[in-house]
Amino acid sequence: MQRDFYEQAAQYVLKQIDKSLEVFTDTYPAPASMNHVYPGIDNIEWTSSFWTGMLWLAYELTGDFKYRNAAEYQLASYKKRIEEEIETETHDLGFLYSLSAVAEYKITGNPVAKETALKAADLLAKRYFPKAGIIQAWGNLNDPEQCGRMIIDCLLNLPLLYWATEVSGKPHYAEYARTHVQQAAKYIVRPDHTTYHTYYMDVETGAPKYGNTHQGYADDSCWARGQAWGIYGFLLSSLYNGDTSLVDLSKSLSKYFLSRTPEDGVVYWDLIFMGGKEQEKDSSASAIAACGMLELAKQLPLADPDKRFYEEKALSILTSLATNYTTKDLPESNGILKHAVYNKPRGMGIDECNIWGDYYYFEGLVRVLKNWRLYW
Repeated sequence: MQRDFYEQAAQYVLKQIDKSLEVFTDTYPAPASMNHVYPGIDNIEWTSSFWTGMLWLAYELTGDFKYRNAAEYQLASYKKRIEEEIETETHDLGFLYSLSAVAEYKITGNPVAKETALKAADLLAKRYFPKAGIIQAWGNLNDPEQCGRMIIDCLLNLPLLYWATEVSGKPHYAEYARTHVQQAAKYIVRPDHTTYHTYYMDVETGAPKYGNTHQGYADDSCWARGQAWGIYGFLLSSLYNGDTSLVDLSKSLSKYFLSRTPEDGVVYWDLIFMGGKEQEKDSSASAIAACGMLELAKQLPLADPDKRFYEEKALSILTSLATNYTTKDLPESNGILKHAVYNKPRGMGIDECNIWGDYYYFEGLVRVLKNWRLYW
């Protein structure tokens, strides 16, 4: 019965993908919906690949070539983007190319996809500051406002670098990723197992400067999606570099996240909030955390008493999302998860669908339904 429930949940995702298959061919969903409908935009945002990643998930779940064909068609757009360096001054090249070109190479062996992803890894590697040991998040590397900024989201961009070392044999990609994750663990994670969204390093001396937030409620609060990125992202590095302390770190972040999760299993946009109607939930943060906890349960040995605990918590989150947070009651919507928040302080995508929330919700379901091989 439980499997039937998740299969039905996945069928709804497939239905929503089918609704948009023709619309999002040469265009991509905007990062957030407007009145629960994603506008189509060019391949210019950091979020384009979440749609392409959903196409690959749909193909792997169903074997239906309409999804594979749609995803393969979009490779040319990613190839053009990296070759012409269109909106590429960002560490989010990892998001963009792990879920598109790397996924395609892993599934089909397409050499063009491999070459495209390696070009993205080269561009990402140029954002590394050796003395600080970090990859700069956004903007021109000489911009004094952005210089030396690392953010917790970057943990999901690092797999592109590890992969590049695996397929090229060149060690510097993985070395940059390994150093960055060490710095993130040291400075972004606070002693109480909460996280800064962003942290600044002095790129000339390597000295730590200070942490603050860009999307959270306050500099000393804990932005929910950032904590979720940490739960999942530290684990991904541990898979590549064998550092088991990162698994323990993910456990600690998960426990804090769960301690701030309301009864319905879905967090508010910042973990400083636990109740009331004056603040919005962020379903996308809980979807990311669910994937992270499923990966955590997968990595923990059978003898670890927490293995079953994290699996059950992840399934509980997915169940709540499927039951209470999908757009089933909004027939005009082309999104999947409602009640998500993009950037509350800047008034972006509040109480809307967010495309990464849709992706991670689907990834979570696919993890439950099949033995899925990471694109990350």
